[in-house]
Amino acid sequence: MIRTTLLTLAIIAGSLAAVFGLEYFDLITTKFFAPRHEAIRRETFEQSKAYNQGTIQEIENLYLEYGKASEEHKKAIGSIVLHRLADFDKSKLSPELQQFVSKLKNNY
Repeated sequence: MIRTTLLTLAIIAGSLAAVFGLEYFDLITTKFFAPRHEAIRRETFEQSKAYNQGTIQEIENLYLEYGKASEEHKKAIGSIVLHRLADFDKSKLSPELQQFVSKLKNNY
């Protein structure tokens, strides 16, 4: 009877230790792999057609607003455009927008 009880407690303790060990292993592997998965997900998103078209459309709208804006607002819009395009492949922009961005870079 005592032997059975001790064996049962040992099995329960061993099972709990295995569960905690597996959880800890999962945390370590997640810490290692999660940033890599996120980087791949982000890169895939940035190459998507929707992202590229959305960015171009946003810059086109800002370009039109820039043309109507006062000098004070032009600085703010220019800053937004440059910030938005910091990591964007500018070769995807139309020649007109490329020239606009180039002008902004030279002015700021």
